[in-house]
Amino acid sequence: MGLARHVVCAMSGGVDSSVCALLLKRRGFNVTGVFMKNWDSLDESGVCSTERDCEDAHRVCQTLDIPFHQVSYVKEYWHDVFSNLLKEYERGRTPNPDILCNKHIKFNHFHKYAIHTLGADAMATGHYARTSQEDEEVFQQAHIAPPTTLFRNRFEIRNPVRLYKGADLQKDQTFFLSQISQDALRQTMFPLAGLTKEFVKKIAAEAGLHHVLKKKESMGICFIGERNFENFILEVRKLKSVRFSLCFQYLEPKPGNFVSIEDGRVMGTHKGWFTLTLGQRARIGGQRDAWFVVDKDIATGDVFVAPTTNHPALFRDTVRTDRFHWLTVDPPAELAKTQMMECHFRFIHQMPLTPCTVTLNMDGSVWISLSQPVRALTPGQFAVLYKGDECLGSGKIIQLGPSEYVLKKG
Repeated sequence: MGLARHVVCAMSGGVDSSVCALLLKRRGFNVTGVFMKNWDSLDESGVCSTERDCEDAHRVCQTLDIPFHQVSYVKEYWHDVFSNLLKEYERGRTPNPDILCNKHIKFNHFHKYAIHTLGADAMATGHYARTSQEDEEVFQQAHIAPPTTLFRNRFEIRNPVRLYKGADLQKDQTFFLSQISQDALRQTMFPLAGLTKEFVKKIAAEAGLHHVLKKKESMGICFIGERNFENFILEVRKLKSVRFSLCFQYLEPKPGNFVSIEDGRVMGTHKGWFTLTLGQRARIGGQRDAWFVVDKDIATGDVFVAPTTNHPALFRDTVRTDRFHWLTVDPPAELAKTQMMECHFRFIHQMPLTPCTVTLNMDGSVWISLSQPVRALTPGQFAVLYKGDECLGSGKIIQLGPSEYVLKKG
């Protein structure tokens, strides 16, 4: 009998990653649990949730009798994710840090740490997703260097690994994995691929992992948590050392006006366009009726609002992305051949999939024409494409087509 394969499991202190490690051990793998620290702060109640999560992950590893490691990516998270988030907000966009965190941290820095530093044969996460390869094929994957020239060798034989929705469609997390590299995907196992969330909880209960079962599911910004975002981004912080004390804010307030999209009336003021996203309710003092953000002008600081949640100024049917990230590296053959393809679109996790037509541009970006107008399409968010159960990849939305309101006005 050969040596057991070594699998490094990303541990968050939650039920999904805990059951992920448990299932791997039951299947006879040599499992190592690793907790990533990616943010260095206290939550708003003054409790360090990162330390609590780390303790929970360590306790699971002790219960399973597997090695436990901690690794810090605080610096990498700041440079690769959080700084990007701040720059996007300053441009008037609304970024998705969870997608960026998976791309830059978990499936880049952590992937390399698992394979190269810990010498693992594969890594595993508790995502509800599956791939086109069997687990044994994961161990046969070798690192494939990206092409050094603009064009690939046409004689090169390629058989990319594909990403598919998990069995539990209510928990499917392929949306958040839509920017990860092919190299990382080839060497990753998703043990929860065929399971439902309820069954995962049942496995945890039967294994005595009650301390992770009691935790409520994280719904906030990746590794920052459930905070009041406006307070978090504008809060004045103090850095103290023996030699100096420094006060700073992530972003400085940039007050501007709420302006009616219909008649140009000034309805009130805001603290900065970056605290607002398209489609959200605008908090305007003195207004009895609800108003909603429909557009932003970062040159003037004006935020345009409309009087109903389903105002036509919120609905559009066309978006353009930056260079699209195809999970299989190359665009689908149909799109590469004809520059057009029918598939499905979403830009928010779990929103209903919308049929669309994709047009490939010469620079690798895509235009996406939707079969029907969608509410609050937002620059900075990711347009994620699906063909059946396969997640094809994603591109950041950088341009919107005209709204229904503009089209009706002619």
